[in-house]
Amino acid sequence: MGLMERAMSNRTGAVLIAAALLCSSGQAQSQGQSQPQSSGNGVSNFFGNIFSGQKTAQPQAAPGPDGGPPPWSGEDGASGHPLMTASAIREAAANFQNCVASMWPDAARRNITRENFERFTAGLAPDLRIMDLMDSQPEFTKAIWDYLDILVNDNRLAKGREILAKYKPQFDAVEKAYGVDRYAIASIWGIESNYSTQMGDRNVVNSTATLACVGRRQAYFKDEFLTALEILNRGDLRPEQMRGSWAGAFGPTQFMPTAFKRYAVDADGDSRRDVVDNAADLIASTANNLKKDGWQTGRSWGYEVVLPEGFNFMLADKAKAMTIAQWQQQGMKRADGKPFPDTTEKAYLLAPAGTQGPGFLMLQNFRVIMKYNPAEAYALAIGHFADRLRGGPAFVQPWPRQERVLSRAERLELQQLLAQRGFYKGTPDGQFGGQTREALRGFQASIGAPADGFASSDVLERLRGR
Repeated sequence: MGLMERAMSNRTGAVLIAAALLCSSGQAQSQGQSQPQSSGNGVSNFFGNIFSGQKTAQPQAAPGPDGGPPPWSGEDGASGHPLMTASAIREAAANFQNCVASMWPDAARRNITRENFERFTAGLAPDLRIMDLMDSQPEFTKAIWDYLDILVNDNRLAKGREILAKYKPQFDAVEKAYGVDRYAIASIWGIESNYSTQMGDRNVVNSTATLACVGRRQAYFKDEFLTALEILNRGDLRPEQMRGSWAGAFGPTQFMPTAFKRYAVDADGDSRRDVVDNAADLIASTANNLKKDGWQTGRSWGYEVVLPEGFNFMLADKAKAMTIAQWQQQGMKRADGKPFPDTTEKAYLLAPAGTQGPGFLMLQNFRVIMKYNPAEAYALAIGHFADRLRGGPAFVQPWPRQERVLSRAERLELQQLLAQRGFYKGTPDGQFGGQTREALRGFQASIGAPADGFASSDVLERLRGR
């Protein structure tokens, strides 16, 4: 499953921006367990406000006639999937009520009462605007340094410190029970919803019902829809609390319904798992998620490192993890000059700006954060934000802020040129992942350039033969 498809099955958060910007640098990965793409809600709504006036990852549609959300465009989806054609969407929408009713036997098998099924599905109607959001194609992206500037800023850090102080007893209890760093939890809370101020405003049951009956991910979202009904049937949350992203993520740390089912806990013993308005349950549930995904107590997420001259960037690969001691043998040093605490830990190297920017050795806890949201830019932001909340400094090395991020048309052209030269074997789509990065490295090596896989405008010019 590719990053965008994986993102569609996971939390909302910042994944679309993160994925898109890392696509631009050829660093997108394909991990994770719980992040749907952003939807104009939650953190993605925050991004939309910041990027207003610029081309962003979401299509800019005019508001509806009543000033509300824009309507469905009525156009075929960009994915080209047969269930995303305009005619297929209209046909499925016309059958929406029958589709919802047909899921009653499955709901009954989950011990949802008939009364509650009727109650919670009454008045549902297909929200076809979701089809545009589901298949949106990023035209321009943000560079990783811009992404970090937006998320890790003084205002958000100040609010994070307030949250840590306000809920100190809850964080104390959770660290003791789960061994998960409070700063990581506070960082996720801040980045996913800007500390509960941008959680999304769509009805989760309606959104997941729409996606269960219309479009190309019906099987996945049927489970999310039925699980949302289970949550309401059990009484963990009230219907008005279940508002979130277009893909169904809700709450300050953006749980999908199935993620809630797996990880939510009742921390204060009130017989409800309220991850929306109850800080104790929210903090504990987020910690439980990270713990079950393999969080290592007392360990860092990773280290900023200085890459030695002449470094072999073919080693900058998630699949090529080595011990810290082995990285030291390659000439790797921490950027802040401090020693590595444990040279037996295994790490992989991330170099999101290639030769022009800092490197990072990523440990197990970084991988765990990526299970929470499958984009390395997101996980880097979470880790760095947590360190800053702890009192740590900003990154030491500069980013290549002079670099221009490629447009989608340029990314598509770059893949096509790589394919013409025999380096790229996939189907050009303007979305960069591991295959594009490897092709870029092959081309760079062939012309005697550092094979860092960074999709710069200079590399595109070289491919054009200029």
